[in-house]
Amino acid sequence: MKRIIVACGSGVATSQTVASKLERELEKKGIRVKVDAVDMKSLDYHIKNADAYVSIVKPEKDYGIPVFNGIAFLTGIGMEQELEKIIDYINK
Repeated sequence: MKRIIVACGSGVATSQTVASKLERELEKKGIRVKVDAVDMKSLDYHIKNADAYVSIVKPEKDYGIPVFNGIAFLTGIGMEQELEKIIDYINK
């Protein structure tokens, strides 16, 4: 099962909201993945075991895995397109 990390400053409200919404949207489409919300301080630790990263803020470095736009899941603007990108990646 693929693992997706969602990170924001505190790892509580924003990243948890995005992680829950992403997981729910993927489940609606019959796709099971593990989605974890973490804070930016622990991102370097958690990302080692992740297949993809959904970022609330633009990442400062390249983690060597796909990075997706988490703001789309907060605002709803462009969410379907970003969700399709994630699904395409998962199905590869």
